[in-house]
Amino acid sequence: MLRLSLGAVCLAAAVGAQAPAADYERDIHPILAAKCFACHGGDKRSGGLSLRDYQSVLDGGRSGAVLVPGEPRESLLLKRVTGEMQPAMPPGGKLSAIEIAALTAWIGEGARMTPQSAAAKKRWIPEMALKEPAVPGITWRGWERPADRIVAAYLASHKISQPRPVSDALFARRVYLDLWGLLPTPEQWAAFIKDNGADKRGRLVRTLLGQRKNFAGNWVNFWNDLLHNDDAPFHGGDRKPITPWLVPAIEQNLSYEKFVAALLNPVAPGDPSGFLMGVNWRGDVSASQTPQMQAAQNTAQVFLGVNLKCNACHDSFVSRWKLKDAFGLAAYFSEEANLEMVRCDIPTGQHTGPHFLFQELDRPAGETLAERRAAAAAIFTAPENGRAVRTFVNRIWQRLMGRGIVETVDDMDGEPWSPALLDWLSVDFARSGYDINHLIETILLSRAYEMPSVEAAPEPGQKDWVFRGPAVRRMTAEQFADSLSAMTGEWRTYVPPRSKQARYGRDYQLKISALTLAMGRPTREQVVTERTSQATTLQALELVNGKDLFRLLSNGALRLRGEMRAAPAPLWDSGNVGMGSVQTPPTVDAGIAGLSDLWLVAADHGSYDPDQTKPLWKNARLVGPEGEVAVDVPVRGASSTFHIDLRGKGYTRFRATVTHAEDTLRSDINPSVRFFVFGSQPDPERLLPVA
Repeated sequence: MLRLSLGAVCLAAAVGAQAPAADYERDIHPILAAKCFACHGGDKRSGGLSLRDYQSVLDGGRSGAVLVPGEPRESLLLKRVTGEMQPAMPPGGKLSAIEIAALTAWIGEGARMTPQSAAAKKRWIPEMALKEPAVPGITWRGWERPADRIVAAYLASHKISQPRPVSDALFARRVYLDLWGLLPTPEQWAAFIKDNGADKRGRLVRTLLGQRKNFAGNWVNFWNDLLHNDDAPFHGGDRKPITPWLVPAIEQNLSYEKFVAALLNPVAPGDPSGFLMGVNWRGDVSASQTPQMQAAQNTAQVFLGVNLKCNACHDSFVSRWKLKDAFGLAAYFSEEANLEMVRCDIPTGQHTGPHFLFQELDRPAGETLAERRAAAAAIFTAPENGRAVRTFVNRIWQRLMGRGIVETVDDMDGEPWSPALLDWLSVDFARSGYDINHLIETILLSRAYEMPSVEAAPEPGQKDWVFRGPAVRRMTAEQFADSLSAMTGEWRTYVPPRSKQARYGRDYQLKISALTLAMGRPTREQVVTERTSQATTLQALELVNGKDLFRLLSNGALRLRGEMRAAPAPLWDSGNVGMGSVQTPPTVDAGIAGLSDLWLVAADHGSYDPDQTKPLWKNARLVGPEGEVAVDVPVRGASSTFHIDLRGKGYTRFRATVTHAEDTLRSDINPSVRFFVFGSQPDPERLLPVA
């Protein structure tokens, strides 16, 4: 039988006392240990709830907080033990009146660790609706905008004096990288430094925002990560790039609600159906990898800051989301409206129709897939869906400032360091008509953006993180590669579909390279909302000894000295040779009279598995005065070069048929190669003339 301490008995008799009297270790922990540990003792965490120690009690479980400090009647723990909410706890027994009184008094006093401790902080509960906060009065001179006044009041409350803005030179570097993804040229930099006109920083931001192609060339990488979009082939399965829609949408500053609606309900010609398609994986596919479940996971993560990856297989162990929540959202994007739930790839026999994660936003979904998609788009973009607006605003703040107002951008249940700032920016964004340019400009022209950079991690011994300025950030992989190209003039090239000419391109238009892979560009097989900023050994090796960086710098040096030679043009170009070309393979009959060298080049042009691709120069032969001579061209993989010495041989023509080896003509390889014949040593980066 549980024996209560004298302190607990006295406490129960003096619930209304003025001074706090409850002590957690003395009065509360023994009750929980005796009555609750069988189900909530640490190793056993029924409902994700552990009551083993003080912090675990405050953390709560999957359903949220179990107590509200200072408000016993609102606390789930008391509602369960009193039977006010079913099922009553603990099962098979009840707490005594004295025990309930002790819990009531302890919670009412603020759920303190000791009578001398501060009251426990209430667990943050985010609201759904947007609500414009009160804006403080002007605290510091020059901090007049509403967002500035909110930040100034926050800094002052943490005893941080008014910071000085960064220099013009540093500001210019920041905004060029943040808006264009490129460093300012010496001329651009000098012109800004010398500008003595009013509002020079505002004019610079608006000028850079107005150059939409440069802006889109940078911000498409942000969206590519979020929308798992990439034009490069994906050897693990099929996916459909949405770049032809995405880049114009960024250039035209498509409003955010229309942007999201097109992604979730692609009905117009040219709409981005590839986002909902996801990745159609080859081989064994689990229930959590079906297109409709990918759509549920991706939309929840990107647009709501909710991670459904665990509960796509089972009820989550770390959050409140359950298996039925994931399948309920997936049903909006499924051909079948009534989905059978599958737990860890085992059918449960239970079914669910479409239902939204947040019940207050739910609405009828319709009978057809088209109606359900339209309903989902309407819910995600509804004015009352403040969750979606805050999630996007938080992502943009994190992109420009290095750390979100809610630190974990994929968990918008977390507490913002400034709820007022997040709400004001969100209300202002909605009021602007969901104008993405407006949101970015508002942040870039804030005094917070002009503050000196600081480390994002908390200081040693610091319990609660405090905003002190933008976080130190690394350039993204794409910014690094594009800035190197801009400085050296050595841009990589890409070949548009059905084109005979190459074009200079920014990194997003090109296949991932060893350099950008090492520097953090993802393959985008799934949604990427945050890239790692940790240095790696692979990065060091690529920066010291990588061929991509060596080519950029060496060719750039030749170009700067005026010694860069033009790349030779091919004598013959097969165009793309894929599986569909096998029945009528291209043939080459090239004149080579007077040449001393012949170069045969096979270049991968988007094979799913380049390592398994085997291009063939079939029946290759040289024609000369004495007839034809067979040439054995070895098979060397999707990208290979073969040299033939013609000096003194008198050959006049080269003939062959180009195709693929029989064992590579499979869909999981899907060979795609372009063949070239050159009369002089080719430049592997300039196989085609550049437009």
